[in-house]
Amino acid sequence: MTAVELPPQPRVLVVTLRRLGDVLLTTPLIRSLKRAFPQASIDALVFAGTEGILTGNPDLSTVLTLPRRPGPGDMLTLLPRLFKRYDLALSTQTGDRPTLLAVLAGRQSAGPVQANGLGAAVKRLAFSRSIVSDPARHRVTEILRLAELLGIPPQAEIVAPAGGSRPALAPTQAYAVVHAAPMFTYKRWTTDGWRKLVAALRERGLQTVVTGAVTDRGYLDEVWRDSNVIRLDGKPEWPALSVLIGAARVYVGPDTAITHLAAATGTPTVALYGPTDPRLWGPWPAGGLESPWAAAGTIQHRSNVWLVQNPLPCLPCQLEGCERRLDSYSQCLDELSVDQVMAAVDQALTMRQAA
Repeated sequence: MTAVELPPQPRVLVVTLRRLGDVLLTTPLIRSLKRAFPQASIDALVFAGTEGILTGNPDLSTVLTLPRRPGPGDMLTLLPRLFKRYDLALSTQTGDRPTLLAVLAGRQSAGPVQANGLGAAVKRLAFSRSIVSDPARHRVTEILRLAELLGIPPQAEIVAPAGGSRPALAPTQAYAVVHAAPMFTYKRWTTDGWRKLVAALRERGLQTVVTGAVTDRGYLDEVWRDSNVIRLDGKPEWPALSVLIGAARVYVGPDTAITHLAAATGTPTVALYGPTDPRLWGPWPAGGLESPWAAAGTIQHRSNVWLVQNPLPCLPCQLEGCERRLDSYSQCLDELSVDQVMAAVDQALTMRQAA
C-alpha cells in the first residue's frame, strides 16, 4: 500500500467509541502513527468514562470525549470541533457513528467496512482508504491493519497509562494484585475460588491487594468478607493502577480491561477466561504476541501471560454465558478449579523470581 501523504506537522484523529479494554487495545495503532509521523499532533475521540485508560499516553496530544448515548446537543457541540480540522481521521470500527465522525473530521479518512451490504459500499466511497473488516483476527492485529492500509510500519505495543505514583496503601513487602470483578456477571469466577486463591497466595508469602470499581462494591463486599486482603477498589486512578500492578509479583484477573492493562505492564499475568475467544480477545503481552492464542486449552503461556480455561467442548462459545444474558452464569468458569489457577500462578511466580 502506498504510504499516505500528510503535511509536515499533521493533525490526526483516531476514533474509538468502545469500552475501556477496546480503547487500550487501540494504543498500538496510535503508537504506529506517532512513530511514522513524529511531528504529528494526534488526538483520540472516545466515550466519556474511558478516557482515563489513555492518561499519560505520550503519543497523544488531546483526548476528546462523547457521551455513550449522545443527544443532538452533544453532537452539535462536537461537530464544529471536528469538521475538517484534521489532515487524517481514522475510525477503528465499522459502525455508522465512528465512520461518520472520521469522514467529517478528516481531509483524508480511513477505516474498516463490512464485507457486504449497501452501507458498506457507501462507507467505502466516503473513506479515502478502507479495508474489509476481518472479525476472525485478534483485535490488536485487526486494528494494526489500519497502519498497513496507510502504508506505515505497525507497532505491536500496548501503551499503559503513565504518570501515576504508588498508592499509599500498597504494601511494602511482596504482594499479588487480584481483580475479581469483570463488567459482566457471565465473566465471573466463583466467590469460593477467589477466597481459596487468596489463601494460597498467603501460603506463598504474598499479601493480596484487590482492585475493582466503585460500582462493584456490593459484589466485592461479598467476595472479600472475612478475607485478609488490602482493598483498593474504587481508589487508584489508571496511572496509579499501572504502578501498583507493575510492581506486583503476579496479577490474577478475569477477562476485563484491567487484565489487559496488567499484561501490558509486563507483570506476570494470569487471566481466567470463560466464553470469550482468546484468539480474538486474549491478553496482549508486553512486547507483542509472538504466536496466537489457541481457542481453548488448560493453561496457555505467551511471554508474561498465562491464560487459564476450563476447556469444555463448547468453549469458547463467544456467548453471554450459558443463559445468553449479561447476568448469566458460565459453567466453564463455575467449574474452573483453584488448583488449576494456582498451577498457572506458580509458573508466573517462577518467571518473576527468575527475572
